[in-house]
Formats: sequence, structure tokens, C-alpha cells
Amino acid sequence: MKTLVRAAALAATIALGGAGLAQAQTAERVYTQGTVWSVGHIETKPGMFDEYMAYLNGPWRAVQEAAKKRGDVVSYRILALQDVRDNEPDLILMIEYKNMAVFDQSDEESDKQTSAVFGSPVKANQAAITREAMRTTRGGYLARELKFMK
Repeated sequence: MKTLVRAAALAATIALGGAGLAQAQTAERVYTQGTVWSVGHIETKPGMFDEYMAYLNGPWRAVQEAAKKRGDVVSYRILALQDVRDNEPDLILMIEYKNMAVFDQSDEESDKQTSAVFGSPVKANQAAITREAMRTTRGGYLARELKFMK
């Protein structure tokens, strides 16, 4: 008898869960896909905050401005965090891209864009090594904005 009651309870649970799935599948979409955000968490090394900010105001900003001219980047921002603990970021770098398609470019196009700011991909790699003396990357993510339809 207990087995029959358990089987009936399981069947009811599955039926109710299935009804919820069916309802969710028939719901109208109330959002559209928006822009794509790249968010980087940066911890500057002791005594290197101003030097890293100078880099951001130089080559990093030049890369963002060039991408804005091409129409790939919509906006970019730098957020300074307060009262951080050890091994936590003190800066957040945010870049808003028009869509995911901007990430699908050839190596040749990427090298051309890099060379316009750094001189060559080799010099860009050397600059990346130099940045390691100023900061540590503490993670990040890529996220798509969802906008409610009217």
C-alpha cells in the first residue's frame, strides 16, 4: 500500500511539474536582447594605482575610442571600489559592445586594430607583460543586457 501511495505522489508531482513547464513554454517573451558587457575585475598592486590609471587613460582608452569609431563599442566605464579586502579588485572595467558579433573577427583584423594602438602585436604582448607589474586580474565576465519590451 505504501508503494502505491508513493507512486501516486510521484505521478502527481511529475504531472504538476509538467504543467508548470508547459505554462512556461507558452509565456510570451517580454524582453529583447540588448548590448553585451565585458566586465573585468582588476586589483592594482601597491603603489601602482596612478600608473595603471595612466595606462587606462592612454592605450586602453585609445583602443576603446577606436572601437567606438568603428561602431563596435557603445560605451566604456571604470568604477573604483571602496573598502576592498585583500585579493579583491579595486577597479572594475566595463565595456559595452553593440552585440556578440563584434567578437567574431579574423586574426588579421584583430592584429590590424592592435597595431594601430601599440605598433604591432609583438609590442602589444610586451605591453601586456608590463601591465602585470601594475595589476592582477581578479576575474570578469561577459553578460548580455536584457531589455523589457514596452
